[in-house]
Amino acid sequence: MSILDAPIARLDGTATTLGEITGGKPALLVNVASKCGLTPQYTGLEQLHEEYAGAGFTVVGLPCNQFLGQEPGSAEEIAEFCSATYGVSFPMTEKIEVNGDDRHPIYQGLVDTPNEQGEAGDVTWNFEKFLLAGDGTVVARFSPGVVPEDPALVDAVKAITA
Repeated sequence: MSILDAPIARLDGTATTLGEITGGKPALLVNVASKCGLTPQYTGLEQLHEEYAGAGFTVVGLPCNQFLGQEPGSAEEIAEFCSATYGVSFPMTEKIEVNGDDRHPIYQGLVDTPNEQGEAGDVTWNFEKFLLAGDGTVVARFSPGVVPEDPALVDAVKAITA
C-alpha cells in the first residue's frame, strides 16, 4: 500500500486518504502542535504553502499530542487556533500519533528516511517535516529546528515543484 492510500480523517472528521488531501501533488507533511516553542513555524509553513500552491504543492498539518502534551485541544480548538492566530489555510488532519505502537500508518514508512543530519528513526519533536513527491515518495526529511524559510528546505520544495 502506498502512503497516499493511508486512510486518515481531516480535522473536521471527514474520512479521506493522504492522496486525496495532496491531490497526488508534492506535499510537506508536518506534525504540528499549538502549545510548542516551535508553534510560530505555522507562519512560515503558511507562507510556503501560499507561495508554491500554484505549482500544486501543499503543506499538510498533522496534529500530534505525543510531545509533552503540546497539542491538547479538540479538533475545533485546533482549527480555531490555527486560523485565528496564524491564518492557516493548508489542510489539517485529525490528531494522530507519530511514534510508538499506535503510530499512524502514514508515519510508519516516513521514519525510515534520514533527516538532513543523516539520522533516521522516530520523530524527535513537534514540527518535523517530510517532503513528499506527488507519487508519495519521501524526498527529504527535516528536523524540527529547520524552519520553513531555511534555504535547504525551500530549495527542496522548488526542485520538486519545478
